[in-house]
Amino acid sequence: MENTPIFFADGESPKMIEAYKKAQETFKYFWRELSWEYRRIVPGLDLACVKLAFTQEIDDETVVEHMWINDINFDGDTIYGTLVNQPNDLTNVNNGDEVKIPANQISDWLFASQGTTYGAFTIQAMRSEMSEYDREQHDEAWGLEFGDYNNILVVYDQKEKPENLIEHPMSKNMKESLIDFIKNNPEELNGKDELGYTFLHREAIAGNSTSVQILIESGADVNAKNINGKTASDFAKQLNWEHLIPLF
Repeated sequence: MENTPIFFADGESPKMIEAYKKAQETFKYFWRELSWEYRRIVPGLDLACVKLAFTQEIDDETVVEHMWINDINFDGDTIYGTLVNQPNDLTNVNNGDEVKIPANQISDWLFASQGTTYGAFTIQAMRSEMSEYDREQHDEAWGLEFGDYNNILVVYDQKEKPENLIEHPMSKNMKESLIDFIKNNPEELNGKDELGYTFLHREAIAGNSTSVQILIESGADVNAKNINGKTASDFAKQLNWEHLIPLF
């Protein structure tokens, strides 16, 4: 990604605005996948990055550049990562900087695995207006096959297994392991990190209903709040994980 050029598009075009909107609405699937990736012994993703809108006031004008970050973390409100583009006009950030940006400044996300690319809404919007030759050159610059710009996927096996839009397969498959983990590590059930997040907070943010149900049944405190006063249920509602809300 570090040498990937920034492909510009008119950020005010209806097509690009729609791409930003779709990226924000579906970012939760990106984070769900990445949260499982961080638990895998053998990595499953070839690439995972998020595009964010960076702003700066320059000569009484708000300058915006959309740039990519990797090494992503997400706490339900804020995205953390490392900038992998060099700004053209902004002087308040540089390639390699550690950054944190509110989630409402997401303009795109993508992850790639086994030759398939997921997300990349702004990229597909731009590709839709390129010639076939330009699309080939664009994809070669990225080193990825972006596929059909009219068929954007957000989860594995989306067509074959639409249920994956509700629950990640690993959440189901790891059910017994989680039960055993809680039995052997009861202190983890309601332990908090330095920001007040519990195990239940993290699983709710990632949309893992099987995990959330097991944690609640095991005695997790559904009223536990992080340092900003938010419960796991608050994050489930905030991220519109509809299948989680009844569990609380």
